[in-house]
Amino acid sequence: MYKLCVFGGTTEGRELVEFLNTQPCRVTACVATEYGQTLLPEGENLTVSARPLPVGEIGALLQAERFDLVIDATHPYAASITRSIAAACEAAGVEHWRLLRGASEAPEDAVFAENTDEAVRFLSGTEGNILLTTGSKELSKFAALPDFAARCWARVLPLPASLEACSAAGLSPSHIFALQGPFSREMDEAMLHRTGARWLVTKDGGAAGGFQEKAAAARHAGARLLVIGRPAQETGSSLPETIGALCARFGFSCRPRVTVVGIGPGSEAAQTGEVRAAIRAADALIGARRMLEAVARPGQLALDAIAPEAIADRIREHPQCRRFTVVMSGDTGFFSGTKKLLPLLQDCETTVLPGLSSLSYLCARLGVSYESVVPVSLHGRVHDIVPDVRRNKTVFVLVGGEGGIAALCQRLTGAGLGQVRVSVGERLSYPDERITRGTAAELAEQTFDKLSVALLENPSPDAVVTHGLPDERFQRSLAPGHVVPMTKSEVRSVCLSKLALTEHAVCWDVGAGSGSVAIEMALKATGGEVFAIERKDAAVALLRENTRRFALENMTIVPGLAPDACEDLPAPTHVFIGGSAGNMRQILEEILTKNPNTRIVATAVTLESVAELTQCVKDIPFATTEVVSMTVARDRKAGPYHLMMGQNPIFIFTMQGGTN
Repeated sequence: MYKLCVFGGTTEGRELVEFLNTQPCRVTACVATEYGQTLLPEGENLTVSARPLPVGEIGALLQAERFDLVIDATHPYAASITRSIAAACEAAGVEHWRLLRGASEAPEDAVFAENTDEAVRFLSGTEGNILLTTGSKELSKFAALPDFAARCWARVLPLPASLEACSAAGLSPSHIFALQGPFSREMDEAMLHRTGARWLVTKDGGAAGGFQEKAAAARHAGARLLVIGRPAQETGSSLPETIGALCARFGFSCRPRVTVVGIGPGSEAAQTGEVRAAIRAADALIGARRMLEAVARPGQLALDAIAPEAIADRIREHPQCRRFTVVMSGDTGFFSGTKKLLPLLQDCETTVLPGLSSLSYLCARLGVSYESVVPVSLHGRVHDIVPDVRRNKTVFVLVGGEGGIAALCQRLTGAGLGQVRVSVGERLSYPDERITRGTAAELAEQTFDKLSVALLENPSPDAVVTHGLPDERFQRSLAPGHVVPMTKSEVRSVCLSKLALTEHAVCWDVGAGSGSVAIEMALKATGGEVFAIERKDAAVALLRENTRRFALENMTIVPGLAPDACEDLPAPTHVFIGGSAGNMRQILEEILTKNPNTRIVATAVTLESVAELTQCVKDIPFATTEVVSMTVARDRKAGPYHLMMGQNPIFIFTMQGGTN
């Protein structure tokens, strides 16, 4: 088993030890304090030294253990220990790697000092309070500042030695922040406000040291950054590069850590602290270009990918990276690509962090509760919004692309819903955020940003929830004397009940006539598809008119004679046969060939049709069958009286495909 030694104490050193602790090797981790030891994992093959090692002891350790590799992951400012480790490795003939922390991009107004002494000389000529975030080891040098005890606050680790150093330098407890990081920009800013500091003193600790958070906090709080410059370093590798090299050298396996985060509507202010931390800690960010531009930090690897398959490919293509953060817009559980991505990441350690959805954000801006809002997405998908708006008082819509809001409002207006109230949210959470309100008719010709969402409010939902619409709702003729047959309301109600439609049903109406059954199918199966098959030209024209009148987008008219006209149609789940033109057996065989489990309802008025269906029921091995004979009588006024006039009796055959 390989033997490795890691000199750490830094975030990168701890993460390197955590990685090695999962690999087939023995690891010795050297940290300077017992507190550093508490941050490390426990492991059967992990030994921890938790005290400062003099140069001689480092050499003795290397000579005794004969490590295959030593990795120096100490702090970038610990120049002395870095020199000692390098010298000891050379003397012991042990291979030595240096793990480096990347430098950060400082703000333009930052002041740089080569070392602590130079920083003290500079601050001596300034005014204003000072927040020191450089630790406790060199506090004694800052104590030389005029009015040090009144002017300075120190942020140090919560260790007895740190507190003793603060006390020795002359700081009172009220001027000490004893805390363990990492620290967010908000926490840094709160400390600056609490102390009234005009200067924040820091070393360039890179991303792991929270340098960018300090820089941002200073900018927001109106303070300036004084950066104590980093010592010159030898060549070395970053943590991802080091892990990649270890895998190549020793055959270790690196299981990537992938965090999928929702970044909210878009701005950093609308992101959770967990999400911002995951973005900061990532070796590589993956997402859409516009989102990467919004969240990526200078020098951070950003990989442009949107489709789940492309995201998974990017992870596999970069084995040198250990921590990936995939940025999703809005919330990871709200019309997000997360659902399709997670099954592709079975070989990764995955974590999902939610974000602020545009639904909750817009409703908060409008002062509206969203517990009963129906969410719908029109972003990158085909969906008819009209049935949703007709059925519900409030609908939230994700809209994507140029002209999306205008197209939505035009669709509503064309379906007779122009009075619906529409609240459009553009570029939510950004400084140029805008919310526009009006009716669908009023907003149909306006232009909105492609990053828009809308809340639709219909005060009087009018969707009929029972089937059996009045016959008068359907047009039966486009020319005098040319009346197209129609399944009447009472019979239609029974047939639709026998069909037992589901929301996502794929329906055929064979011999659709005027389309009354097909239309009611489409109104019920709002998430499915309906195909109305009709051979007569006059009936096809009437079908088109009735489809237009009901504003249906989930219904397709198929001109032609069944079963030939059905050859290219998708397999049905439910079929109504109102007319077969003598092809009943062939139609049933075509249906069951496409889907043996189809549920079929057929009507027959003539004795010949009844006989044909009866024979089919006998010959075809349906799982279950049922025949209902139905007679309907309607009232007719005769002078001062009303008489009941009987209609032709009708037979309703219900046939369920499948095996007994």
